[in-house]
Amino acid sequence: MEAFLISTGIVALAEIGDKTQLLSFFLAARYKRPWPIVLGILVATLANHAFAGAVGAWVAQQLGPDLLRWVLGVSFIAMAVWMLIPDKLDDDTATASRFGIFGTTLIAFFLAEMGDKTQVATVALAAQYDSLAAVVMGTTLGMMVANVPAVIVGEKLAHRMPVRLVHGIAAAVFAVLGVLAILAGDAVRT
Repeated sequence: MEAFLISTGIVALAEIGDKTQLLSFFLAARYKRPWPIVLGILVATLANHAFAGAVGAWVAQQLGPDLLRWVLGVSFIAMAVWMLIPDKLDDDTATASRFGIFGTTLIAFFLAEMGDKTQVATVALAAQYDSLAAVVMGTTLGMMVANVPAVIVGEKLAHRMPVRLVHGIAAAVFAVLGVLAILAGDAVRT
């Protein structure tokens, strides 16, 4: 349950103001049909985060506990720094309209999520926790918590969200997780 809750919270915070959330706003404004967009985000996130989680679990198996705690600690601290750098949406992320709203969302969101903060966080969380399913479900729920309101409410919400504050909180959480991972010694995997 801890893996699920931490994964949900971390990713929901990390997604605020992220390029994939900006993509959610863009798709909602462009197509004005929220449910195919929400479904596309869900499917893309499940696929992307299942892959990222599998990579994280594999990394955890390949590294010894001492090296793993340092890799995780440094990764989480790097994520904290990365959270403080604002994202911008590339203009060409949603041009594949021949695939329909669902297909366009699925393709654009999957590609935008590659190498994104939340994907990297999913890799690190899956390396830290033994429950791959709990991490993937948690990170997917975190993405949906942040993106469904963005799709439904659209750009009205974007201008009212204290993005810098949310990023600061997420950065602090990542930094604490990094320090805890480094200090945990052999008890890295719970």
